[in-house]
Amino acid sequence: MISFEFEYYKPASVIEATTLFQSLDQAGKDPMYVSGATELITLGRVNQLKSGAIIDLKGISECFELKMDGTNIILGAAQSLTKIRDAGLFPFLNKAIVEIADHTARNKITLGGNLCANIIYRETALPLLLTNSQVVIASRTGLKTRPFIEMFQGRLTLEKGEFLVQVIVPQSELDVPFVSVKKRRQWDVGYPLLTTAAVKRNGQIHVAFSGLCAFPFRDQTMEQWLNDHQLSTEQRIEKAIEQVPAPIVNDVHGSSEYRTFVLKNTLTDVLNELEGEGHV
Repeated sequence: MISFEFEYYKPASVIEATTLFQSLDQAGKDPMYVSGATELITLGRVNQLKSGAIIDLKGISECFELKMDGTNIILGAAQSLTKIRDAGLFPFLNKAIVEIADHTARNKITLGGNLCANIIYRETALPLLLTNSQVVIASRTGLKTRPFIEMFQGRLTLEKGEFLVQVIVPQSELDVPFVSVKKRRQWDVGYPLLTTAAVKRNGQIHVAFSGLCAFPFRDQTMEQWLNDHQLSTEQRIEKAIEQVPAPIVNDVHGSSEYRTFVLKNTLTDVLNELEGEGHV
């Protein structure tokens, strides 16, 4: 049970939501946007998250778009991971989604909730970091569209009062070869040791990681070493691992040394798959 009281609002438009946030914030309510509310329930029960006013985004039609418009794939931020996967619009993202939590949890977790989550994994970010995806952000001055890779710095960088409305992916990204690999210490739905996603574009391999550090990331220096064909595969991987941009996670799910071991093996598999026959 959540131990604190809060006011509940369900606006019907973007303008109503952002205006409501401003007024509640000025009233000292410390308002919070929610769509699936999984983190509010989970963290609220243990007093790690608290708000005096909840703004539910499920009444905003733009947040529920789920379609192809002839040029782009449009994914509403309030759509559950299950609904997005069942729609089958973006196979690369679907591969990441099917590995997140379990089916029951995916029925509640939304795309926006995962991208903005407090939990370190935020695995739906990986395909978006590796494609020419954009995000539509609601602010008090209206909607703005920005490249995902610019807006995501370990987590989605939103200003106070802003919220994610949609993710837009060009349909041309459907033709890009990809790999997505999740490694766990045990169980099929346990927390991951490491999730690695990769694409091959114009002969170059690009990679993104979740669970390796305290935030999901893509690092261009790591990619440069992985694409240095003057070195052996083993040397390329060793050099890339030296460039991991933050401390490697060391927790109850796996030591940093073990994660490094898993990373080496995973990168070997990724390079073999994307550089093998048929992906030249």
